[in-house]
Order: sequence, then structure tokens, then C-alpha cells
Amino acid sequence: MLPDSLETPYPTHEWLSVLAELSGKGTPCVLITVVESKGSTPRDAGTKMVVTAERQFGTIGGGNLEFQAIAEARKVLATAAGNAKLKDYALGPALAQCCGGAVTILLEPVLPPDKTLLLFGAGHVGKEVVRVLEGLSVNIRWIDERENEFPSQLPHGCRKIVTSNPVAEISNAPAGAFIIIMTHSHHLDYQLVRAALERGDFGYLGLIGSDTKRARFESKLRGEDIPDAMIARLTCPIGIPAVTGKHPREIAVAVSAEILGLGLTKPKAAAA
Repeated sequence: MLPDSLETPYPTHEWLSVLAELSGKGTPCVLITVVESKGSTPRDAGTKMVVTAERQFGTIGGGNLEFQAIAEARKVLATAAGNAKLKDYALGPALAQCCGGAVTILLEPVLPPDKTLLLFGAGHVGKEVVRVLEGLSVNIRWIDERENEFPSQLPHGCRKIVTSNPVAEISNAPAGAFIIIMTHSHHLDYQLVRAALERGDFGYLGLIGSDTKRARFESKLRGEDIPDAMIARLTCPIGIPAVTGKHPREIAVAVSAEILGLGLTKPKAAAA
């Protein structure tokens, strides 16, 4: 649970906990670190604080130095700039501080991923997809009815959703989400495909299966008045054609390469 604020310097594990919880909630923030201090300064090098658009955690000494640093951090958040930056401050008349020293601070933005991947199915291939994408800037919602299918440990940025109604997760997805469907049930696969096509605002819709499975799904979708133009947006079979192996890891590599090529990890401004 995040504190209202952390008004004193705090040890490494505490600011890491703050970053982890903010990241888990998808809250953009900036980590501010005093990287150099000269002369008389409020805090020594290594002191850290975390700033969001509305809150701050920790302190680099208070006063106008901290006020300016927070303002700079919020400029970074307002522009969604992803690059770290250094700022030098002399603690004299310009900052209305009389310490007489100087500090250099590092501002490191920690921004949530732009894209969400809905991965339906925690079977062998689903597990491999999560492993292949581990460490990349993508928010994975991993969905299955069977809790025991999930591994005990999930990578950072991956959230398991155990639900008796996976189709409802289509409605809960953000616009532009990437969707991969590989459940244990052809009937559930179809229900998910239909729900995604009816909604229509996905970034990618992929269904594991053969050309035969696609043909069967297409016929059924047309019978339910789903337009051909929308059906054409369904990718099935999935994965880049150059990878033809059937091992779960090979399938995962092929489909991961496909969605990465379509901009899964690109910032929104660059993916258009």
C-alpha cells in the first residue's frame, strides 16, 4: 500500500517498492536522484524521491530546490518524454537558498507501456509467448478459466486474470489492444473472436489454428452477419510464415515476431 507521502529520505527497498506499486497501477512517475553534491547541500548524493503528476514520495531536502525539481519532473510527465535528463542547481540567490553548495539531479521517467496485449489461454503456447515477451514494454493481461494452468511466478508487466467469463475481458480492454486467442476450447475461441470483431477497435486479432479452422470460423461469422471486411482483420493462422515449426516455443517466437513487427512495443506516436 502506497503511503500518502514519504517526507524523509528512505532506504533503497522503500523507493523500489513505491516504483513497483506505481508501475503495477500503470501510474507514470519520475525517479529523481541526487547524483552529485558539492559544498553545503540539504542531502547527499544518492538521495532519491519519486514524483507523479499529483503526489511525491521522499524528499531531496525540501525548499526551492525540491520545488524546482518536482516542477521539472512534472514537465517530463506532461510531455511523456522517455529520456532521462540531468539538471544542475546552484543553491544560492537564484533558488532563494543560502546553502551555498550545488547539486546535480537525474530525472528518470518511468512510463507505463502504451500497448496492452490480451493473451487468452495459459496452455503450453501461451506460457511460451509470455516467456518470449518477458522484459519488453508491454502490458500483458493473461486470461484463462483455469487457475492451476498459470505458473507460480509471473514476469513484471504480466497480470493473470482467472475468470469464468473470459469474453467479458474483450469489453474491458483498452482501444487498440492486441489480442491473441489460444484457449483450450474451440467454442470459447469462437466466442472471443466474435466479441473482438463486434467491438472492432483492436490493434491486432490473432487466432491459433489452421486454414481449416479459419474457414470454419469465417463461415459461422458470416452466418451471424459479421461483415467480410471485419472478418478479414482476423489473423489465422498466426505467426510469421518463415517460422514453420510446431513446437510451442517456435509458435511463440513466430507470433511474437509478428506482433512486434506490427508495433506492439512502439510508442503510440510512432506506431501510426
